[in-house]
Amino acid sequence: MATLHHEIVEAPGAAPSRQMFLLHGIYGAGRNWGSIARRLVRARPEWRVVLVDLRSHGKSPRLAPHTIDCCAADLLDLEEHLGRPADAVLGHSFGGKVALLYGRLRAEGGGDGVRARWQLWIVDSSPSAGRPGGGAWRMLGVLRRHPGPFGSRAEAVDAVASEGFSPLVANWMAINAVRTDTGLEWRIDPDEMEAYLRDYFRTDAWDVVERPPAGTSLHFIRALGSSVLDDAAGRRIRGAARGAGQVVLHEVEGGHWVNTENPEALLELLVGELDQPSPRG
Repeated sequence: MATLHHEIVEAPGAAPSRQMFLLHGIYGAGRNWGSIARRLVRARPEWRVVLVDLRSHGKSPRLAPHTIDCCAADLLDLEEHLGRPADAVLGHSFGGKVALLYGRLRAEGGGDGVRARWQLWIVDSSPSAGRPGGGAWRMLGVLRRHPGPFGSRAEAVDAVASEGFSPLVANWMAINAVRTDTGLEWRIDPDEMEAYLRDYFRTDAWDVVERPPAGTSLHFIRALGSSVLDDAAGRRIRGAARGAGQVVLHEVEGGHWVNTENPEALLELLVGELDQPSPRG
């Protein structure tokens, strides 16, 4: 069993009794959410946050097969390694669908049983299957057309920006340029990333939303400046909220990278809603 790389964030002097796994999106790493995690545990010191690098990302091992199911199963192994369960899982984008499948695994008895109460937070991620597309899909071309080596991180940023991505995205992506003997090269493999994305787009997780596992509350966060969760998905989530009573849709200003663009709104929701017996709204 290969353990995912992870970083534990706790408030200074705290003795937290609750644990959240925090999952990044495709091409990302746990450290992308470090600021949110540190601010959250200061406000809610009874919680610790585990910043997870999903398989083939960040400092975690490059593992096969490259599927969302396997990413979710890795979290069961991480729970065993840490010796305590996750009382909440937050997943952004690609990580959001990983979180949903992790919820499905728990319901199927893949972990230590269904808890009396726990939460899934799905940040700007759709449960739907669909055709490959969007910015993450376009980024595959950047990795292949600009493999490096780069003389500096600025060159890596320029390579991404030259393909039409914003400075914010280009700077974020350049975190993946790591030092080698010949210069800076991407630490992520485009063929592996394509396999993960193809599996993401063919995976449907609406069953978890419309028939939530017992004791599970689902909180969706829709970034209003993003098209990832469209109006149709929003209506379906609201329908699940009326039917199951365990689901809520929060809407916040900002784009897809809401943790960078509007962290205050995200923190306000987490601080107010974590460990509540049922969603409000």
